[in-house]
Amino acid sequence: MAAKRRKKVVKERGNRTHGYGSQKKHRGKGSRGGAGMAGGEKHRKTFLLKYMPKYMGKKGFKSKTKKKLRAINLRELVKFAGSDKKIDLAAMGYDRVLGSGEMKTPLEVKADHFSATAREKIEKAGGKAVGPAREGT
Repeated sequence: MAAKRRKKVVKERGNRTHGYGSQKKHRGKGSRGGAGMAGGEKHRKTFLLKYMPKYMGKKGFKSKTKKKLRAINLRELVKFAGSDKKIDLAAMGYDRVLGSGEMKTPLEVKADHFSATAREKIEKAGGKAVGPAREGT
């Protein structure tokens, strides 16, 4: 038969801290300085600056005049091709053609910008890339 042991609480009756030192050392989660990222700008600031330097704040600025080009890949282009084999991407709201995917049918594609691989694949399939003739734009 196992020996009966008295619980620590019973043994420590009359002892204010029950062996934990000062009172604040034996408190719950609340004594740890907040949950999660709490205190990132106060008592945990040095931790964040040392281990997560990009966590706080922003860097640079957002240009108001820069236009984000709306791109489409060759694999989606093939789906849009009609019976006349001509596609006007500017009318569809696209600005740039990218070269991901295969092109087997000859198409005449009209767009403002073509990547070098897209232009190459369109012409290799027997099609035509109509637009500015700048490389890699």
